[in-house]
Amino acid sequence: MFDIDKPTNYSPRADILSGLTVALALVPEAVAFAFVAGVEPMVGLYAAFIVGLITSLFGGRPGMISGATGAMAVVMVALVASHGVQYLFAAVVLTGLIQILAGVFKLGKFIRIVPRPVMIGFVNGLAIVILLAQMGQFKTYNPDGTMQWLTGTPLYIMLALVTLTMAIIHFLPKLTTAIPSSLAAIVTVSLISIGFNLDTANVVDFVKGMSGNPDATIAGSLPQFSIPQVPFSFETLYIIAPYSFVLAAVGLIESLLTLTVVDEMTGTRGRSNKECLGQGAANITSGFFGAMGGCAMIGQSMINVNSGGRGRLSGFTAAVALLMFILFAAPLIEQIPLAALVGVMFMVVLGTFEWASFKMMRQVPKQDAFVIILVTVVTVFTDLAFAVFVGVIVSALVFAWEHAKHILVHTHIDQHGQKIYELDGPLFFGSVAGFLELFDNHNDPQDVIVDFGRSRVCDQSALEAIDTLAERYLKVGKRLHLRHLSKDCQILLNKAGSLVEVNVIEDPTYKVASDKLA
Repeated sequence: MFDIDKPTNYSPRADILSGLTVALALVPEAVAFAFVAGVEPMVGLYAAFIVGLITSLFGGRPGMISGATGAMAVVMVALVASHGVQYLFAAVVLTGLIQILAGVFKLGKFIRIVPRPVMIGFVNGLAIVILLAQMGQFKTYNPDGTMQWLTGTPLYIMLALVTLTMAIIHFLPKLTTAIPSSLAAIVTVSLISIGFNLDTANVVDFVKGMSGNPDATIAGSLPQFSIPQVPFSFETLYIIAPYSFVLAAVGLIESLLTLTVVDEMTGTRGRSNKECLGQGAANITSGFFGAMGGCAMIGQSMINVNSGGRGRLSGFTAAVALLMFILFAAPLIEQIPLAALVGVMFMVVLGTFEWASFKMMRQVPKQDAFVIILVTVVTVFTDLAFAVFVGVIVSALVFAWEHAKHILVHTHIDQHGQKIYELDGPLFFGSVAGFLELFDNHNDPQDVIVDFGRSRVCDQSALEAIDTLAERYLKVGKRLHLRHLSKDCQILLNKAGSLVEVNVIEDPTYKVASDKLA
């Protein structure tokens, strides 16, 4: 059993340096997601600090980075547009309460039902989403607020700096691992850009362009405690509850899937229910401190893990460093060229995308390949929560369809003249139609035995099918008996009571009940 609080390759120095790298990458992301949600940049930056800090200390996955995310921002925008930012803060508080309840009732374990093809589609889709998000950095803002693609010298400078960033990240680890390659790339490219006064956009240009305010800045003060200014009434609850449930679901799905990805990358195991509690506490705090809330960020988590961050110190450092940027180092951080951060994110895309899935799709069953492609496409064009739901549902339907075809029977007549039907395969809602077609009640002898030694009764549909079969034999004056029922099947039959009128034959091997109708 892994101890997630003490990774085997834990290094405080690596955690601190990787945390600084993540903090630099968090700035434009938090600002961008704030504008997506329709709130001020500082609301997103505060969320990145608060959510990142609390989940790093109390969450279930050390090394995973949380903050303001696009998946939750796209849900928030409608609420902000219709009722204002104070209702958003109230909704974020309720979101946190719902997530804490999910942790208390241990709902985090249900992430285990997400099939592997859905996971692959999830990471591939997010890699594409991250890539597409970076394309906006290759545009420039016009005075009238519109945007156009870079051309000429600014484009060439941008491409050169992005390429240099990616080259440093790729080749530096071959020379030394004393400093995270992403951090070295950001510092190097920033020094080159500032030293040569290159004509390329930086962080402050991004903030000004997004806000349309020439005086915009990431400089700010400490977040202040404030109860959301909304009426405490059922009407308010009626307004925010739908958004809160969606936000809670989206946040937990993205967080728990990211937790699983980090588990695989680090060879350790996170605690899904504890992560639900950590995310909930972070969002409740966000709502009371004027922040938009958030969840796990797969891009920043990949940067952290690839930079050597393994322990809680990495997430803590990222959150605290971001706050220090806001309070004391805004003029310096604002000079970082966007090209450096774009280059880092491009490397995240290359590392996140499951390139082996191209080869895998030629080797796995067609239905699994279809699910991978489906989840990838739905993630890109809608959102990841919906994509995961679609993937799980399709996988479940495929599973049911495949197993519905596997209900078989072998028949013979025993020495007492009874006909034995030996079932092979599960009996559930998908297989009941085929099950009923296996029997010949008109031509069978007086007593018929259905042997469940290699089958099992799975659900209510199966019970009703057994009852239907018994009625068919009863109508022609014959009796149906069940044999070799497993204990859980007997429990289903006992719960059904009078719904199922059949004999259960005692079998000492399976320790089943005596004939009920004797």
